[in-house]
Amino acid sequence: MRPTSPHTGAGEGVLQVLLWKRALEPHAGRWSLPGGRLGPNEDVEASIRRQLAEKVDVRQLTHVEQLAVFSRPDRVPGDERVVATAFLGLVPCNVDPELPADTAWHPVDALPDTAFDHQAIVLRARDRLRAKLSYTNLGFALAPAEFTISALRGLYSAALGYKVSATNLQRVLSRRGLLEPTGATAPTGPSGGRPAALFRFSRSDMLVTDPFAVFKPPRA
Repeated sequence: MRPTSPHTGAGEGVLQVLLWKRALEPHAGRWSLPGGRLGPNEDVEASIRRQLAEKVDVRQLTHVEQLAVFSRPDRVPGDERVVATAFLGLVPCNVDPELPADTAWHPVDALPDTAFDHQAIVLRARDRLRAKLSYTNLGFALAPAEFTISALRGLYSAALGYKVSATNLQRVLSRRGLLEPTGATAPTGPSGGRPAALFRFSRSDMLVTDPFAVFKPPRA
């Protein structure tokens, strides 16, 4: 998954998931999550990274974690029972690999016709990400190496599905010790004005920072 950059003309941005269109039955023509079988001499994360690189040319995963096991007996048509172990993988908003013709990014909240139980898997992953943004530093996996607070607000808004206050976001992340200034500023835009300060995350591995904190959507 990745959020669209707030500077790509997509408004507040949206959370996207990478899907590929199946060419063979079952469910030919439907969109599916990338996946495959575990090799005999590799661990699960190595298998995930290999298959994403080989099948859809995604090589810059910044975070991978096990999501859930999906084991309904009827999840895949046919006589053979197939159990899937799903993982949440994140890439930064500025990573835009050259995708095969049968592969595309899709908004998580407006999925196309999907194969098997992959819609349920995507929505489970979305909910996991949104929850963890509240009590961990997982935003590092969605952001570029350096960013303005305004850009970071756009990424959090895209991932969470509602507008986030830039002031509150900076206050919360700074209080948790997750942000540090780079000392540099972003290039001035066409309209001029004071250049915005650039920040970075203080860590690039996941850390539980506040198990009781929640980013809540604004009240109507």
